[in-house]
Amino acid sequence: MVTARTERQFALARCGVVAASEPHQGVLMAVAQDAVLAPSGAQYEISSGPQRATVTEVGASLRTYTLEGTDVIDGFGIAERSSAGRGQVLAPWPNRLDHGRYVFDGQEGRVALDEPDLSNAIHGMVRWLPWDLLARSGNTAQLGCVLHPQPGYPWRLELRVGYHLGDDGLEVTADAANLSEAVLPFGIGFHPYLTVGTPTVDDAYLSVPARRRLVTDARGLPVGDVEVTGTEFDFTTRRPLGRVDLDTAYTGLVRDDDGRARVQLDDAAGRRVELWADDAFGYLMAFTGDTIQPVGRRRKAIAIEPMTCPPNALASGRDVVRIGPGQSWRGHWGIRPLESDP
Repeated sequence: MVTARTERQFALARCGVVAASEPHQGVLMAVAQDAVLAPSGAQYEISSGPQRATVTEVGASLRTYTLEGTDVIDGFGIAERSSAGRGQVLAPWPNRLDHGRYVFDGQEGRVALDEPDLSNAIHGMVRWLPWDLLARSGNTAQLGCVLHPQPGYPWRLELRVGYHLGDDGLEVTADAANLSEAVLPFGIGFHPYLTVGTPTVDDAYLSVPARRRLVTDARGLPVGDVEVTGTEFDFTTRRPLGRVDLDTAYTGLVRDDDGRARVQLDDAAGRRVELWADDAFGYLMAFTGDTIQPVGRRRKAIAIEPMTCPPNALASGRDVVRIGPGQSWRGHWGIRPLESDP
């Protein structure tokens, strides 16, 4: 007979809450007292040597990433839901969408405003959806999601995101496929918060290989772009972040010979972390978190967000990826903890 208690235990197991056998009773008991279902659903842990990462069912979010037990990203706890976009997948557009409205090839999209104070829709439509686990090994997890036609996005889009830990850190592969009979508009971004363990990012050093940044209005929507040379937004050469307030989309990215643009964050003691993105990502958003809640989490880490297009791209058309029926798109980015400088 299935009792209410065993139904609860089965539900806890489905959501990946750690459980252990209760001595002498042969039933599962949650390790945490009075545990509840994890808000982010099932938890998929992967590892490689001293590296550990956790990916969640809800949003295919990167909840944790550590090296030798030390945080590489500022994620969120198992009893929390993601806040301020932490670790989330942002699709079919990243960042803001003006009044949640756009027109693409004669098709209108009208999206709910989840930044109502600024009359914006923000960060796409899949970050709170459950994703299916498609493949998993010791150091790899791939999750998938199908976004079905709806008023906000009248196409059928299949997404797959794979997380792989290896000698070069964490590599993320993003795939998108058009399951519709018409061309669809597409953009994607990711929202990890990097940390090198400083109390605030004020004490960290930053380098961003970008010649230009977007200028935005009071609602966070682009109104133009300018060169960064000689301004407070210029991090082309490593320098202290200090009190600079960044909610800034960088473009004009300078890439290495392998086609990757690399951002580095480090501290005075030499601890370093790098985020890289291939040429599928033309923008890097830097966000110091000066507006997030609670206040105590502000400037604790810096979000470096690889994006394929700028904010408001579905409305402006700027750098929107057009995927034809039966066609697909792929991009790669990753995070690499670096050896400390001597």
